[in-house]
Amino acid sequence: MTPIELRRQGLAALHKELGYVGMVRFLSQFDSGKGDYTIDRHQWQDNLTVAEIAAQIKERRNQG
Repeated sequence: MTPIELRRQGLAALHKELGYVGMVRFLSQFDSGKGDYTIDRHQWQDNLTVAEIAAQIKERRNQG
């Protein structure tokens, strides 16, 4: 199956199960975003130690 055929069949299945409105709502949940996550991550993580990252994770777990 080619990528075009896969997309066509996938959209048809979504339409059949969800209708046009549901299909559009479902597809709108997915966004590839913008920027470069790897570069962004380095900007905020390069100056942190593993211990600092672990402490931040524990703190967030305790908040929620």
